Amino acid sequence: MIGELIAGVDEAGRGPLAGPVFAAAVILDPARPIEGLKDSKQLSPAQRERLDVQIRERALAFSIGWADAEEIDSLNILQATLLAMRRALCALAVAPATVLVDGNRLPLLADRPCQLRAVVGGDASVPAISAASILAKQARDALMPQLDAAYPGYLLMEHKGYPTPRHLEALRRHGPSPQHRYSFAPVREAKKIFI
Repeated sequence: MIGELIAGVDEAGRGPLAGPVFAAAVILDPARPIEGLKDSKQLSPAQRERLDVQIRERALAFSIGWADAEEIDSLNILQATLLAMRRALCALAVAPATVLVDGNRLPLLADRPCQLRAVVGGDASVPAISAASILAKQARDALMPQLDAAYPGYLLMEHKGYPTPRHLEALRRHGPSPQHRYSFAPVREAKKIFI
């Protein structure tokens, strides 16, 4: 694999009750290393922000894809995540020879001639996947203030759509918004209150 272009792929936002699921694909440049890459969940917001800038400046190529709440509800969260990954990979300006995906499932890429490999725990052990983890998390977090402004009352900027007690209380009080994932049990339960 020496000299081959390797893309790392990871997602962010599978667990929230609201908003899209994001995925990123990153091809790092061996000539421009980035120190401190690791799973985005192990980094502070300030570290993620600094690394996000460095990845965007130094990577050979990167791209971000997503699947919205409606797609999550119609496909299920796993298939929507794989769709977001496929969108990110297909949008790369440079075609990788190998794609390393965090986890144990792979997106379908029939139209892209590359080797696909799932890597369990890859976001902590493969730098390109760590970089993708960071970009996906940062992109999703950047969207949440916009969703919060469009749908006030749910505190989306505070909890990023995750099922915190305050989010669950807001769901019970206001019912679900168009950005909520109606296929997720807490959202379904909140919807029943308003029928």
